[in-house]
Amino acid sequence: MLLEKTSGLFLYQLVGTWGQLLFPKPWKEFRLWYDDHRAKGIKPFLDGMISTGWYNKMGERIWTPWFIKFIHSRGYFNIYTKFPDEKSLSVSHRDAGVNYGKTAGPDSQLLDENSLDSDFPEMKSLSTMKKYDFCFREVVSGRIVWSLNDLGSILPSVQKKEAVLLVSLFGVSETVTRNLLCHFERLNIWNYIFIGPATDFLFHLAQGGHPVIDADGFLEDIKSFKSLRIQESNARLIKEILLKAYVVKKGLELGYNTWVVDGNMVFIDNEFFLDPMDNFYAGESLDLFYVKNSPSAHKIWTHDFLRDVAAMGDKIALPSDTVNFASVMAKLVGQKGIRFKRFDEKSFGMKIGNQNLNQALETNKKVVYWFRELDMNSIQKHLQEMNLWVIDNDSSCKAVVCHNS
Repeated sequence: MLLEKTSGLFLYQLVGTWGQLLFPKPWKEFRLWYDDHRAKGIKPFLDGMISTGWYNKMGERIWTPWFIKFIHSRGYFNIYTKFPDEKSLSVSHRDAGVNYGKTAGPDSQLLDENSLDSDFPEMKSLSTMKKYDFCFREVVSGRIVWSLNDLGSILPSVQKKEAVLLVSLFGVSETVTRNLLCHFERLNIWNYIFIGPATDFLFHLAQGGHPVIDADGFLEDIKSFKSLRIQESNARLIKEILLKAYVVKKGLELGYNTWVVDGNMVFIDNEFFLDPMDNFYAGESLDLFYVKNSPSAHKIWTHDFLRDVAAMGDKIALPSDTVNFASVMAKLVGQKGIRFKRFDEKSFGMKIGNQNLNQALETNKKVVYWFRELDMNSIQKHLQEMNLWVIDNDSSCKAVVCHNS
């Protein structure tokens, strides 16, 4: 692990049970969770972690896999120390016995008072400490967009290779969102930002290191600065579309390509995020839209264009399965005389619905999607059949997936 050279404290998700100081409140929470899961016959399996192998070998003789699973499920962190020369507050002497066939010697040097930096006694706030997940990726909490200024400062921390993935959480359940996040981890997709209504779950995502846009606050900022009037007809739908269009505009100003996707889908692979040739791509029933940072995009994506979006409430049909951001943007772009390319939805995506259970995942599909009206039970059953339901009973990922940086 590579950390800053200075000594101090940091937060890390991976936990060891030797030399650990446990406080009463989190320990009680763990014991209640442990008792509940054991009573239900649930095992502390976490794919990708060595602790699963430990449990398979030793069973209930070792409780570390349970604690690791608990920390992962809750999204908690442990306080770790970093001192010069890898010194420590506690030392395992690794003597021959149950865990070691022969004596291995101490795993570190015990810290003494002469080893402390002069500034170490200063205890920093937990909110200012560096945080790292199981794979030792830095977790940056608190990235919440409430205004256009916020968006301009946060998007650069999101983009990867000058591309941003804007994920809509309007009409998307908490459980589906968590499943989607596990697929992002599996596919090594990190250049996303969520947009949705101001809910406790949205802010919980931000606390967990996922950048979010508070749609309610963002809309108020746009209306106050741009004097926009939104037609009452279809107001909810138009607000969603307008907010996404503003994010695209800010992305263009920063020189980024933007994918706008609905959260009611699962990505099979990330190949289609490779830089497309055309400037605009649009789905129809599939709510997926792509805007390339290009002269034609800058020419059309102006404040006048956004005013047209805000004023179009009476000009579109009532909300239906085919009225979404992608279809509306395709219509407006086409009216401006700009060419765009349609995704071939039949070959590109696989749609699931109330019918046709016991479906296998079709070959060469890039995405599985559904309309927001589909009930949660049907979504879960379909995705389970395709091995795309990758969360457990706690709605946490079944696996930890690390990638080379």
